[in-house]
Amino acid sequence: MEKIRYTLENLDCAGCAAKAEAAVNKVPWIEKATVDFMNKRLTVHLSDINPNADEDIQRIIDSVLVGVNVVLYEESDSNEREKRSLRTKNCESDSCDCGDDRECEQGHSHEHGEPEDTAVMIITTILALVAGAVGIAAHFISFPHNEIVSAVGFICAILFAGYDVMLNGVKSIFKLRLDESALMAIAMVAAAILGEFFEGAMVAVLYRIGEWLEDKAVDNSRKSIEALAEIRPDTANVRRSTGMAVIRAEEVEVGETILIRPHERVPLDCIVTEGTSDIDSSALTGESLPIAAEPGSELLSGMMNGDGSLTARVTNNYENSAAARIISLVTESAENKGNAEKFVTRFAVIYTPIVVGLALVIAVIPPLLGLGSFRECIFRSLTFLVASCPCAIVISVPLAFFSAIGGASKMGVLVKGGNFAERLAKARAIAFDKTGTVTEGKPKVHEVVRGEGFSDKEVAQLAAAAEINSTHPYAQAIRDYAGTVENITEYKNFTELAGHGVSCEDSEGKQILCGGEKLMKKFGVAIPEGKNAQAYVSYDGRLAGSIFISDSPKDGVEKTISELKALGADHVTMLTGDGFNSAKQVAESVGIEKFRAELLPENKVEAIEEMKSQGLITAFVGDGINDAPVLAAADVGVAMGLGSGAAIEAADMVLSSNNLGTLPRAIRHFRRTMGIIRFNIAFALIFKAAVLIAAAFGYAPMWAAVFADVGVCLICVANASRLIEPKK
Repeated sequence: MEKIRYTLENLDCAGCAAKAEAAVNKVPWIEKATVDFMNKRLTVHLSDINPNADEDIQRIIDSVLVGVNVVLYEESDSNEREKRSLRTKNCESDSCDCGDDRECEQGHSHEHGEPEDTAVMIITTILALVAGAVGIAAHFISFPHNEIVSAVGFICAILFAGYDVMLNGVKSIFKLRLDESALMAIAMVAAAILGEFFEGAMVAVLYRIGEWLEDKAVDNSRKSIEALAEIRPDTANVRRSTGMAVIRAEEVEVGETILIRPHERVPLDCIVTEGTSDIDSSALTGESLPIAAEPGSELLSGMMNGDGSLTARVTNNYENSAAARIISLVTESAENKGNAEKFVTRFAVIYTPIVVGLALVIAVIPPLLGLGSFRECIFRSLTFLVASCPCAIVISVPLAFFSAIGGASKMGVLVKGGNFAERLAKARAIAFDKTGTVTEGKPKVHEVVRGEGFSDKEVAQLAAAAEINSTHPYAQAIRDYAGTVENITEYKNFTELAGHGVSCEDSEGKQILCGGEKLMKKFGVAIPEGKNAQAYVSYDGRLAGSIFISDSPKDGVEKTISELKALGADHVTMLTGDGFNSAKQVAESVGIEKFRAELLPENKVEAIEEMKSQGLITAFVGDGINDAPVLAAADVGVAMGLGSGAAIEAADMVLSSNNLGTLPRAIRHFRRTMGIIRFNIAFALIFKAAVLIAAAFGYAPMWAAVFADVGVCLICVANASRLIEPKK
C-alpha cells in the first residue's frame, strides 16, 4: 500500500481540516487519509495505483475548501529538505535557497523579520481598533452628525478587521460552502445591513484578535515540537586519509572515524575510541544528569558533548541514527489518531449542517408564527451561527495530543500516535520481559558445576564455542566467563533452537549442546535433580556441566512496580524465556507476584492474547528482537531504549532513556492529557450550548457569540498547550 504525504498550504481552520479529511476518505482508491492540522499535512494511503493522484486530491480539496494548495511533501529528496519542512522558514536572501534559519555556507544571514502578511494584519488590526474607538466616542459624545461619524467608524472597523474573512467567505458562498469564513462574513455584512454597526465591528475585531491569538498559541506548540529537528546535526568532522574533513552527516558511512569537539552535538550513533568527556543526553532521554564517555562508550546522535574532545567510530548511518528515529516518531505520530480525536472529526462533519439547519429554523419559523419580527429573528439566527463554530473542540483535541506527545518526548518517552497515548492511559494489564527490561541485561556466570570426566575449563570452552554466534545475553555471559576460546574453527553445523539453546558438532562429528532443561530433555541428556541451572552443556550425549547465571534487577524497578500498582495496574506480570527459578528470584525481588517462565516468543503472544480476551487493555514492555511479536500483539507495545531496530519498529512507544521509571510518569502524563481533553470538550459544549440557547431566545449579543467561538477556542487551546511541559 503506497503512502503519499502532502503539505496543505494556507490551511488555517481546524474545522476545514476535518472536512478535508472526510472528503478524501470517501474516494474509492484511497484506503485511508489523515489530515494533521498541527503540521498542515495530509497523509494518504492508496489502495489502488493512481498516476493522477496529486491532481485528483487537489480537486477533492478544492471541492470542500477555498484557497488551500496541495503540495507534495517529498521526504526522499534529502534530510535537509525534511528539516526545512519542519521549520517552515525561508532564507531572506534572494540568491540562497538553503531554507535554514542560521548562517548558511553561502554566508547569508538568516535572521527572520515579520512576514509581510503578518505586518499587514497587525496594521489593519490597529486601524480597526482606532476606527472602533472613534465610533464608540462619537456615539457617546453629542455633536452634529455624530451618529453618522459613529456608523462610519464602525464600518471602517468592520472593513479593516474583516476584509480577508469577507473575501474568503464570499468565495465559500459562491461554492455553496458554509465554513467559518462564510458564517463570519454573513454575520458582519448582515449586522451592518440591519444597522447594528457596533455588533458588526465587535464581531470583526474580536474575531481577528482571537484568531491571531489562537494562531500564536498553536504556532508556539508547533515550534516546541519542531525544535526536535535541532537535535540532529547537519555535519560531521570525519577523519579521512587526506586529513580532517567537515562533510554532511548523511554522507558519512558506517565504520568511519569522526571527531566530536567540545560542546558539539554527536552527529551519528557511534562508539568512543579515544578521549573522555561528560555527555548531556537530556534531549534524547530526558535525563538531566550527565553520563561519562570513555573508550568503549556508546553514544547516540543528538547527545551533547561536554568539555572533552572525543574520537569515535560510526555505528549507524544518518537515516537510522537515534536522532532521526526520534524526529520521525514524533513528527509522524499525528497519523495515528486517538478515539477522542476521531470523535471530534466526525462530530464536526455532522454538527455543522445541524446548526445551520437550526439557524434557518430560528430565522424563519418564529416570524411565521408571530413570535417576532424577521429582522429580530434573522439577527438571532446570525448570532446562533457565529456561536456554533466547533473550532474550540476541533483544534484543542488534536493540539492536546500533539502537545502531550511532544511533552512526553522531553521526558524520554516517544509515542507513535495519540491512539497509543490514549490506550496507555487506560492500561490495567502490564507485562514485562525480564532480561534487559526488569534486569540489567548483563548476566554473569557465578558458578560452574562440572560433570564426571570434565574440567571447569572444558565445560566453559565447550559452552563458549557452542554459543559463539548466539545473541542471547546468557551466551555473552558464558563467552565472557570463558575468556579466549581455543579451537573455535573445529566446530561446525551451528543451529540455534529458539527458546531452547544451541547445537553444533566438533571435527569428529560429536554433538555439543548448550541450553536449558528443555534442550537436554529433547536430546535425552540426563541432568541432576534439585537446583536448576540456567544453562547445561553436553558433549556426545553426556552432561559436561551445569552453568549458573544471575542477572541483577535494575535500580528503581521495585519502586516502578509499586507505582504502577498504585495507578491501578492490577495485572502486572513478567513473561520470560528464562528458567523458572531465575524468573521467580527476579520477580520476587521487584514485587511482581505473577510470572511465566520458559516461554517461546509465540507463548508470550498467547499470554497477551489471553489477557486481552478478558477485556483488559494490555501493555508489554521489552527490549529485544525476540520481543517484536509480543510488542506488536499488545494494545501498547513499549520498547526499552533506542538499541533494537526491530523492537522499535514493532513497538508503539519507546522509552528512549531505557529507564522503566519513566513508564508510570508517562501513564500519569497521558491520563492528564485525557483529563484536559475531556474538560475542553465539556467546557466548549456547555458554554456553547448556553450561548446558543440564549441566542435562540434573543438574550445573547453577537459579541458574546464571537467569544463563544474564538474566546472559548483560545481558552481550550491554552489549556491543551500546557501539556507541552510535562509535570515533574
